[in-house]
Amino acid sequence: MNMKIQRIIRLSLSYVGLALASIVVIYPILWIIGSSLNPGDSLSNSSMFPKHATLAHYKELLDLKNSYYVRWYWNTLKISIITMVLSVAMVGLMGYSYSRYQFVGRKNSLMLFLILQMVPQFSALIAIYVLAYLSGLLDTHLALILIYVGGLLPMNTWLAKGYFDTIPKELDESARMDGAGHFRIFYQIILPLAKPILAVIALFSFITPFTDFILATILLRSEEKYTLAVGLYRMISGQLGNSFTGFAAGAVLIAIPISLLFLSLQKYFVSGLTAGGTKG
Repeated sequence: MNMKIQRIIRLSLSYVGLALASIVVIYPILWIIGSSLNPGDSLSNSSMFPKHATLAHYKELLDLKNSYYVRWYWNTLKISIITMVLSVAMVGLMGYSYSRYQFVGRKNSLMLFLILQMVPQFSALIAIYVLAYLSGLLDTHLALILIYVGGLLPMNTWLAKGYFDTIPKELDESARMDGAGHFRIFYQIILPLAKPILAVIALFSFITPFTDFILATILLRSEEKYTLAVGLYRMISGQLGNSFTGFAAGAVLIAIPISLLFLSLQKYFVSGLTAGGTKG
């Protein structure tokens, strides 16, 4: 009886915790969606469930003649996709190299990656701006892509290396005995087994340009080159910028590509694809 009561208490506490977490996550989302459907520009009279809901703010944002929002959306998608592809490719190769090969500077470079992660990004803003200015990359998307990819490499390389270490090295040895080369072993044998960690890295790499505001604000000067974070901020930060409901509509649209990518990669998030890899 005591075990049954304890089990009921544990389940009850678990459900209460899940309910509280759900409220914390869902409540602001409902407010953002509700605010985007409210008429007018102010949030003072907004409600979570507006009586006179309208899609006017979405139409204004998607109007190509009077709004830069679609251009900002395209800029962010372009930067995010290129950053994701480059990050996944480089992190996969680097993680596999650190996991399987011994070379000069291996331990020191891994330690350097950890040290770089300890340095706050804000401390390098001046250096990043000067470097972009001297290299002629100021007010370009290429500068942001290079910085994002470089910033994602250290910690993600550690994560990928740790995952590659869990893949049995007997697979490499068996393939090498069959005449497979280094790249073929990586591409055809190891890479399919590493899909869970690569999916996580892909998601993080895609989200970074969507959520970054500081670097994009410093490096981008032209309005047509803004990313979504910078563009939406300009909508409400100016002297006459008070379109908070339009800001909410823009924030809702930002979640669409991130949600689609998460849903498409969700099946890879559960690790365990390597279980039983050495059997047979």
